[in-house]
Amino acid sequence: MIEGYEEFSEGQIKVLGRYVTSTTCNIFALRNLPEVIKGALFSRYSRSSLGLRSLLLKEFILNEETAFLAIAGQSQVEDQDNEDQVVAIKKAQNFYDRILDGYGDDSIGELGGAHLALENISMIAAKVIEDARIGGSPLEKSTRYIYFDQKVDGEYLYIREPILMTSAYRDEYIKTCNMLFDTYSQLIPPLTELMEKKFPKDHEISKVAYTAALRAKVLDCLRGLLPASSLTNMGVFGNGRFFETLIQKLNGHSLAEMQDVGRKSYSELSKVIPSFVRRAEPSHKYQRSFHQFQEQVQSELKQFTSKHSEEIGKMENAGIRLMSYDPESPAKIAAALLFPHSQVGLMELQEYCKDLPQEEIGRIFDSICNNRENRRHKGPRALEHTMFTFEILADFGIYRDLQRHRMLTQDRQFLTCDFGYYVPNELKDTEMEKPYTDALDQAKAVFDTIVKELPEEAQYIVPMAYNIHWYFHVSLRELIWMCELRSSPAGHPAYRYIAQEMAKQVSLAIPAYERFFKYVDYEGYELGRLGQEIRTVEKMQARGLANE
Repeated sequence: MIEGYEEFSEGQIKVLGRYVTSTTCNIFALRNLPEVIKGALFSRYSRSSLGLRSLLLKEFILNEETAFLAIAGQSQVEDQDNEDQVVAIKKAQNFYDRILDGYGDDSIGELGGAHLALENISMIAAKVIEDARIGGSPLEKSTRYIYFDQKVDGEYLYIREPILMTSAYRDEYIKTCNMLFDTYSQLIPPLTELMEKKFPKDHEISKVAYTAALRAKVLDCLRGLLPASSLTNMGVFGNGRFFETLIQKLNGHSLAEMQDVGRKSYSELSKVIPSFVRRAEPSHKYQRSFHQFQEQVQSELKQFTSKHSEEIGKMENAGIRLMSYDPESPAKIAAALLFPHSQVGLMELQEYCKDLPQEEIGRIFDSICNNRENRRHKGPRALEHTMFTFEILADFGIYRDLQRHRMLTQDRQFLTCDFGYYVPNELKDTEMEKPYTDALDQAKAVFDTIVKELPEEAQYIVPMAYNIHWYFHVSLRELIWMCELRSSPAGHPAYRYIAQEMAKQVSLAIPAYERFFKYVDYEGYELGRLGQEIRTVEKMQARGLANE
């Protein structure tokens, strides 16, 4: 009886059965438990001789101090009102705080999590949230599947930023945002008509798939007109540590919108995981200290930047360049590949591999490449033994897509209209090019006026077509994944180019690495989303969910 090794009475099994997937197997999952209970339970679990089910039963379910039945037990049986559950969590919070604080380890905050919906926030706010890389999983409303020209109460959906709304630039800001949305909306029908003529539907292709691919093509072309103030929706799942850190950063942000998002996120998460986010409360000593630290760092860095960067030239042309890499890294990667299968030191292996012929290094590399059948066959961790730094000047739309890769180091400069903008090839030399470029030029004129006094708030008026300056510092392992994923036919053509160019530049710098980018797609696709949409419809039809 080793597998479950604990025995429970029939009554205990009935109670536990509500909260665990098995009362006998040694592997089981928790269910029907709020995050605060799961976090505290796992915290105690690490320092208890009891099995998790016994611990749950004895120290939580039967412990009046935990308010367990009020929080979890009855809500699953008697449809308890959510407000009662929130009150119960607050009542028992001292117990859970004591459990969590007793371990003195911030990682305890990773044992519980929550799903947070953030609606009607700007695209700038979405990027700030997604920039919190570790411990959170965000999903943002897509600009290629959803039309952004809808109105509510006669108004387009963009943020009326409070500082701008009380400034002398209010009217110009509103007028410019409305103009950008008007242009976006007006160009959808003629561009759709042009794309239908250019890419007529094949009679063998599903109408549903064709329409979806065509819409994606049109909206990909026009998204550059959307200002960064455009409202979007996000869903974020994260652990408690992620949310606490995120809220602390939002509370200390210089933009009023971020502070508002931080306050509201804290308020709502306090209803479900209060013990995990309590240190992000505005008056908490950790929050005050963090805010002060951030202000001091930013203030001093701005002074040094002003002192040292004024005479340095800018990156003038849009594109991507490989800034730094380690020419000796093939030996390091070869050594790291051999290391787990040996009994010798990594340093000794590195010295040994430095003297190996390139052909032998290549054969070692081929051992992890030859059997790859698709991009999901990822390389081993040894590929993390070398890093590459890329500097990129490309439109904000591309940044929005690529910034979501979290297993790398990246940072960006403020949004600006100083680096030019991207015009899709589909619009060039058509009647639509002039209204597209005129709208972008008008936005720049207003931006240039606002930025002199309000440099951060001015970012809201920058259309997505304008280029932004940022960098990636990334391991070879993550780079392979990113280039293979983002070069796939279904991707936006602009970021497909960036992914292709990254792979090319690395392969040129270190030819031995070219074999690793086995599934980078260098082909061009006119209606790139079509293949993916066809496969989606076929799957839905197989399940009886699709209509022609």
